[in-house]
Amino acid sequence: EVPNTPEIKPNSGGISVHSTEIPEIASCESKNSFPAPNITWHKNGEELHDQENQVMIKPIVIRESSGLYTVSSTLYAPVTREDRLSHYHCAVHYWLGNQSRALESRKVKVNIFYPVETLKLQVMPSSALVKEGDNVTLVCEADGNPPPIFSFFKKNLNEWQDLSSLAEPNTGILNLYDVNKSSSGTYKCQSLDLDDMSEKEEAVDLVVNYIEGVHVTMQPSSTVREGESVKLICDAHSPVGLHYQWRDEKGKKLAEGSQIFLNNLTFETSNTFSCTVMAPSVPGLEQSKKVSVAVEGKPRIVAISSPLYVRQDEVVNLTCKAIAFPRPTVHWSINGTTHEYMDNQHIASNLTVRVSHDLLQTGAMCRVSNTLGVSEKHIQLVDQKSTAESQGVIIVAIIVAILVVAVLGAVIYFLHKKGKIPCGRAGKQDITKPEARKDKIVVEVKSDKLSEEAGLLQGTNGEKRAAADQ
Repeated sequence: EVPNTPEIKPNSGGISVHSTEIPEIASCESKNSFPAPNITWHKNGEELHDQENQVMIKPIVIRESSGLYTVSSTLYAPVTREDRLSHYHCAVHYWLGNQSRALESRKVKVNIFYPVETLKLQVMPSSALVKEGDNVTLVCEADGNPPPIFSFFKKNLNEWQDLSSLAEPNTGILNLYDVNKSSSGTYKCQSLDLDDMSEKEEAVDLVVNYIEGVHVTMQPSSTVREGESVKLICDAHSPVGLHYQWRDEKGKKLAEGSQIFLNNLTFETSNTFSCTVMAPSVPGLEQSKKVSVAVEGKPRIVAISSPLYVRQDEVVNLTCKAIAFPRPTVHWSINGTTHEYMDNQHIASNLTVRVSHDLLQTGAMCRVSNTLGVSEKHIQLVDQKSTAESQGVIIVAIIVAILVVAVLGAVIYFLHKKGKIPCGRAGKQDITKPEARKDKIVVEVKSDKLSEEAGLLQGTNGEKRAAADQ
């Protein structure tokens, strides 16, 4: 009877390389054969044999009530660290006729317990690129089985501070959130082997790159007058090389380098500048510092509501807007209700007043002053009624002129059609002797020059020119 394919069962608990006795590796069993077959053991494809204190094979043969045999075998052998990769299998050998046959079991691996030989602690991401505000992970890895218990420590002066409570349990991972300058230092990972209670440790240095002490100085340090110049100097401290960049309040890039010269300053010049300090070797590491440059000067009126078209007795708003530093005051030459508001260095004053006859004649004066000077402008008020009347007169005059021209054109056209006004070459008329009309008195003026002129008007062949040519 051909035996069944052998079934192999590896040690279910795991085997320590430090075991004092030769441990059981696996057991193998094959049923229903006749005659009883033999079982052999193989490791990584090579057959194992009994060796004193090295390999032991214990076979068992059982004859069932059916007359068939069940054979089993147990393999005992010491293990090493390298056996964590070894494969074991058994084979049952039997005769069929005059030929030797074999059936093999599946290949199995055995769980081997061995102590840590190599412990590795690393910073993720790389310590060279860590900056303030980053999240850092310390990963401790060991090559022992079962995985050891990890503990984390940070060196403070001459003592080690235990950070194990912050680590993820049984993972060898320590997360550090929002690191800063004080997070720099030496960290240590310690492993405790549960098999033989041995310890190993590994240390690593964490460097948190930072920028501190960013400040901007101004030369001269006093307040600047309009038209003057100033130099701004930016400085900072960091363990890595720094790069400086200047921008205005709108974010426009102005210059590179730790210094910037601002020439011919005015009120309109951006009075807020920022120095951005960057570390090119550490992407994302940068800090900024803003500085305000106050430009002093006498007021300058930049907008005024003049001329303003109004009607008498209506209520109007007069507007006067100026720019100055220090803050100026606004005075009006007339009384009314005023409202002022500031927009950066601009001051705007609205005067609400009823239009009187005198106000129409004199207008209003806006006077803006501070400690450095005075500026004033006149608002002209124009009466919309008078303007409308003047415009009406002009329009009427234009319409009358157009009508006169149209009538004159019609009269000329009518006379031409009646033949009173000769046009073209079709007819000739003697205009020197007009025919006397019964209702008109005709006065004839004679001159000696008439004959000469009449001769000049004749053509070269003696014919008279047409009336139109004359």
